[in-house]
Amino acid sequence: MSYEVFARKYRPQTFDDLVGQAHVSRTLKNAVAQNRLAHAYLFVGPRGIGKTSTARILAKALNCVKGPTVNPDGTCDNCREIAAGNSLDVLEIDGASNNGVEQVRELRENARYAPSKSRYKIYIIDEVHMLTAAAFNALLKTLEEPPPHVKFIFATTEPQKVLPTIVSRCQRFDLHRIPAKLIAGHLQFIAGKEKITLEPAAAHAIARGAEGGLRDAESMLDQLVAFCGEKIAENDVLNVFGFTSEQTVVDLMGKILRSETAPALDVLYQQCEAGKDMMRLMSDLISYLRDLLVFKAKPDALQEDVDPETQKALAAQAELIENDRLLDLIDQFAQAEGRMKWAPNKKLHFEVAIIKAIQSLNQATLDEVIERLGELRDGKTSTEKKTLAAAPERSAKQSSVVAAVSAASPAGNGEQKAPRVAESANGDDDVEKIWRRAFSKIPNQKAFVRNSAAVAHVLPSEGRHFVLGFSPDQKSPMDILSTATNRKLIETLLREVSGKDWTLKITVRENLLPKVQPAGENASENYTDDPLIREALQMFKGHIRS
Repeated sequence: MSYEVFARKYRPQTFDDLVGQAHVSRTLKNAVAQNRLAHAYLFVGPRGIGKTSTARILAKALNCVKGPTVNPDGTCDNCREIAAGNSLDVLEIDGASNNGVEQVRELRENARYAPSKSRYKIYIIDEVHMLTAAAFNALLKTLEEPPPHVKFIFATTEPQKVLPTIVSRCQRFDLHRIPAKLIAGHLQFIAGKEKITLEPAAAHAIARGAEGGLRDAESMLDQLVAFCGEKIAENDVLNVFGFTSEQTVVDLMGKILRSETAPALDVLYQQCEAGKDMMRLMSDLISYLRDLLVFKAKPDALQEDVDPETQKALAAQAELIENDRLLDLIDQFAQAEGRMKWAPNKKLHFEVAIIKAIQSLNQATLDEVIERLGELRDGKTSTEKKTLAAAPERSAKQSSVVAAVSAASPAGNGEQKAPRVAESANGDDDVEKIWRRAFSKIPNQKAFVRNSAAVAHVLPSEGRHFVLGFSPDQKSPMDILSTATNRKLIETLLREVSGKDWTLKITVRENLLPKVQPAGENASENYTDDPLIREALQMFKGHIRS
């Protein structure tokens, strides 16, 4: 006996066997049970999701010897002939090769005759959108008033090409893409039947690659069995089909969000050297960005399509980027994908897309620029300069007060009323050390953030809160660090240097003295590294004077 591929061997034979199409199977079962049968049905959906299989199951339900029944036995002559595709009363017609007027006229002539031995004569026309306009028009009258013993079942992947006059005469059923979780479960069912060891990660990788098509997933599993034998791992799936692991996509996106250009490009080069499909990787990256956007809007919307580990990664990375930045990234990578389709060197466009994405994340948004210009217009900068100029004098006075209080305190008490900086459960040095290391990692391109952080006071930590304090006169740097983007940047750096998930808390304390940002070459260089500053200098042909 010749070998039968999985897609045919495990083809659904009853309504209950359909995977991921509960809305269709329930409606058809109720229609059969209540004898509310339409004369024409139109099944719509992408490839490999069960349109033709549903048509055959409906034909068996109508023509079964025990029918019409929602549970055809599959053992009678009619059911076996329909399953084998050689029933005289169930005619499967390929719309692509029988799309002319003559074929439709022949169909109309044959439809007048009663079925040979079944209850109904059923015409299943696959890819019905391939019929010509003349053929559709020739079918209209028969489709509107068919003989009582005739049923039409149409299937198409492109319903927009079917004439509206045809669609209006049919009951339309839209079959959905099958969720990856259901596909992976069905693959495990087949593996169990075939005595194959299929790792859950491998099943999920196949399901992702199938993009909602169960037939594609079954064909891929068939190919993997020929390649691997009776044990299939995730790496086998990735190597055979050129897919990229989900963890690699997560790592690449994490490096982009953290503005790590060189490590992000290293990930790209590793995938390229491993022979991965660059178009597929770009598509996976855009899909992950879409998942990230949906997760930020509704975290529980992805439970059926995303595994728990990826959901944890989405939750962590959702805190690093705002929605408007995320939408910009999707647009940038989508444009790059369009250019890559026709480019001979796809890696080049991928590299440019990654670098541009990181640069766009480091650039100030229009809202931030407007806010900064508003502060300059209101004269807040000049106020800050006056405050900073007065700081040394106040510092000297406060030092004398602290000394006097210390001298007046009892020897055994040791309490001080002056503000203390950076005292935590682990000691002053630990928090100060964490802050210095985190501050050193702030990119030079983030000039506003870096200079605002330089004048912050490190206060005692409060549980998981890393506290930065400012004097009442330091509203501008406090506002800069308080934006969602900058706050997440600081929290990420604190987590990197300490290994602890900190939540940044910014507070105003009356008893804090304003810190003076050290003037010098570094400050000027930091500002000139900012893309907006460079563009302004180039536009107005100016230079920075210290």
